[in-house]
Amino acid sequence: MALLKQLPLHFEFRANQTFNDYFSGSNLEIINHLQNCISRHGEKQVFIWGESGLGKSHLLQACCHQAQNIELSSFYFDLSPSDLPDASLLKGLDEFDIVCFDNIDQIVGHEDWEIAFFNFYNLHRDQDHILILSANCPPNDIAIKLPDLKTRLNWGLTLKIQPLSDEEKVTALIFKANQMGFEITPKAVRFLLSHKNRNISSLWTLLTKLDHASLAAKRKLTIPFLKQILSEESREE
Repeated sequence: MALLKQLPLHFEFRANQTFNDYFSGSNLEIINHLQNCISRHGEKQVFIWGESGLGKSHLLQACCHQAQNIELSSFYFDLSPSDLPDASLLKGLDEFDIVCFDNIDQIVGHEDWEIAFFNFYNLHRDQDHILILSANCPPNDIAIKLPDLKTRLNWGLTLKIQPLSDEEKVTALIFKANQMGFEITPKAVRFLLSHKNRNISSLWTLLTKLDHASLAAKRKLTIPFLKQILSEESREE
């Protein structure tokens, strides 16, 4: 697509971050709203917020996957305060059917970004396109200095992503392990939850390490084997 060549950056789809790969827990309603949004049966603007590590990035990537499946153009970008790109990134994005910005709160205090995003927002909305945003807090709590932009961030549907309960984490880890092609018992998962960081992103990373260790040793993930892996990991740290 010629438009993509004009952009200073483009994004890569994360293959395992579709709606089918997401364990919804108490967040099934959010998935339904996002899917309806992408299929143009729901809101044209959705703002997802919640603490880090709950899968907001995954959901935004999933939106882009669904858009691709129905032949809509999409763009995803994760805004980082340590590496915020030039606001010219927004030039041309208004032509995309669906635009997803992760951590939109990171543009706070950057006047060039606030003004450029406001202009992009208006152009994009005028073309009846879809905008999906995420942050760690609701739009009212974002200290945007441009009043009209702050108002626009509140125009759409705002949804809070809910953390998983301990039992949901057990189910989620078993679900993820099955997707990765190996088995882990509820007893083994509860052992992990009692000994490791319970942040779900950290647990996904740990599952990959466990999968590799299991394959290398040709052993099932029993609790004695898990103790050995965690012990070795602690020594490496």
